[in-house]
Amino acid sequence: MASISFGGLGNGLDFGQVVDQLVKIQRLPIDQLSQKKTTAQSKLTDYGLLGGKLLALQSAGDALRLPTAFDRSGTTVSDQTALTASASSTATPGSYQVRVTQLAQSHQITNKGATAVSSSTTDIVSGASAAFTFRVGTGTDQTVTLNAAATLEDLQTGINDLGAGVTASIVNAGSETTPAYRLILTATASGASNGVTIVADGTTLDFTNGGGTGGVDTLQAAQDAIAIVGDPALNPVTLQRSSNAITDAIPGVTLSLLKTTGSGTVSVNVTRDSGAVKENIKKFATAYNDIVKFVNERTTYDVATKKGALFFTESTAKGFLSQLKQAISAPVSGLTSYTSVGEIGFKTERDGVITVDDAKLSSVLSTNYNAVKSLFINQTSITGVAQRVNVAIDAIDDIGTGSLTVRKNALTKQLSSLTIEIGRKEDALSAYEEALKRQYAALDGLLSQLKGQTTFLQSQGSR
Repeated sequence: MASISFGGLGNGLDFGQVVDQLVKIQRLPIDQLSQKKTTAQSKLTDYGLLGGKLLALQSAGDALRLPTAFDRSGTTVSDQTALTASASSTATPGSYQVRVTQLAQSHQITNKGATAVSSSTTDIVSGASAAFTFRVGTGTDQTVTLNAAATLEDLQTGINDLGAGVTASIVNAGSETTPAYRLILTATASGASNGVTIVADGTTLDFTNGGGTGGVDTLQAAQDAIAIVGDPALNPVTLQRSSNAITDAIPGVTLSLLKTTGSGTVSVNVTRDSGAVKENIKKFATAYNDIVKFVNERTTYDVATKKGALFFTESTAKGFLSQLKQAISAPVSGLTSYTSVGEIGFKTERDGVITVDDAKLSSVLSTNYNAVKSLFINQTSITGVAQRVNVAIDAIDDIGTGSLTVRKNALTKQLSSLTIEIGRKEDALSAYEEALKRQYAALDGLLSQLKGQTTFLQSQGSR
């Protein structure tokens, strides 16, 4: 529709300005609705942020609510060049003296130098075919069958393809000008019980010395690891294992042997990893404080401006804090030692924020670790602090009935209604403005006509 303009009138009235003012007055309800929409959108956004902080607190609680969260152990080793140690959650604190007298080795053999070949592609079968049979420990015989043109590389490939606990490799034991290629067989597993035995060899390598010039050279003996645990002057325990990784000597501890120690010993200490638990407890408090600060900032009242913050009238947000505070601070029934977080260093300040006494927390973890554990974890008949917080957040954020979900859904519905209402009123206002412009355009024309007639009559009367 073409715009309507008003001409200049001698009566001094600006009908365009009149229309603008009238439209402005009629727009006031729309502006109020728009402000409501902006506020509702801001609340919805901040409730989304609050939901993220609730999940962060729940995640921090998850690091404390299960027994395994506290079943942490650490190790220290006096000489990590000789051995290393790692502890699982089942490890029991203790101190041990370890002397390594022998390392486990994988059996490694090769054919005699007299049967070496000049090239890895040299034919090693003198007849129509040949069989090469070996065995690892007391295992079953493994055979590679070779054709008349089979080479050293073919035998290597055949052994490796079996995947029978032996790795075959080729080495030039000679020189560049006079090569001497030999086959090396290495047992996959270490230990005295995993020695490699050549049962039959129909190749020219003659591992079994059938021709009188062959045989086997041992490059590395098959042997077990031997470690002595305990004071050598008393009654130590001798450990003999096929691997240098000993997992069954100290419960929950893996010893990885690296070198022999001669007559000396290495100290291995297994301790509770209370440092990691302490950090998780402090992270738990920090996550809770993030929520408290977030809600506090949005529920304040400015006396000077006489305005409340975004959540000032929101009982939902205040309800969250009440539920979480109860879950964290209320005594845990059924415990005999520490029954509340206040006893391990937690203190609630006037603004609701929790401060943690670092020294006190360290002390209780050192003197009564299991009591701190019981305070937080979920047990058969006792619901610890971390579990209570987890349950509280689940109730708040439940996808169907959670108070946070209900409030967010209500705000979403309100936003939709406001958008529709604003659109409807904008359409009505546009129609109102057009009607005004037409009315005043007609009036403008009439006044202009009257003014012309008046001027004509005045000119006639002056003659």
